[in-house]
Amino acid sequence: MHDAEILAYEGSWNSAMNRVYYACFYAVLALLSKQNIKTRTHAGVKTQFGLNFIMTGIIDKKWGAFYSDIFALRQKGDYADFIEFEEHELSTLIPEARLFISIIDSLLT
Repeated sequence: MHDAEILAYEGSWNSAMNRVYYACFYAVLALLSKQNIKTRTHAGVKTQFGLNFIMTGIIDKKWGAFYSDIFALRQKGDYADFIEFEEHELSTLIPEARLFISIIDSLLT
């Protein structure tokens, strides 16, 4: 998240979006790993997170939607042509991502 904040401060919105996603991705991956849930792809991580933590009510559904949204945004930013994220998008995503990671961290400790 620190890298995302630095990139956002410098106005590198697409790179900041990528770092926000990866910070959340690695948090979810740690959570799945703690439960010995194996995945092979980013989509698999998203699916297993939904099945094991969102659908069971361990984590609120709004965070499942958040993770799905940043998954889609990262895909769009990394692979679609002529996509430029803007400050207003990252100014809300960064604090939400920090909260998302803290919720997952509380399940890891």
